[in-house]
Amino acid sequence: MGTEKMGKPKIPGNQVLDLAGLVEYGADAVVSRTLVANDAGTVTVFAFDADQGLSEHTAPFDALVQVVDGKGDFIIGGELCQLGIGQIVLMPAAIPHAVRAPARFKMLLTMLRSKGA
Repeated sequence: MGTEKMGKPKIPGNQVLDLAGLVEYGADAVVSRTLVANDAGTVTVFAFDADQGLSEHTAPFDALVQVVDGKGDFIIGGELCQLGIGQIVLMPAAIPHAVRAPARFKMLLTMLRSKGA
């Protein structure tokens, strides 16, 4: 995003921020904002409008999701997980997953890059 370097946080340091307020809902859209991106991984906040989602895909790294507003549906390895505010789920690397928004919701996605076991 812009000219910021990969390791530089995209939010100010030493400031208390309202997580759900860091991204706004968009009409018929999925909106995202990367908060941190470096060699260890990424932290991104998403806002899903009702009936929006991310189609099934896989990722090379584990991803931890926390719902920060509303409720979302996560299909992980073919199984439905319904999460509400404050709940988390791990989406393991290489396992197909999808996200659906039955109503508006926001989530924090932390992608954990691995350098090997």
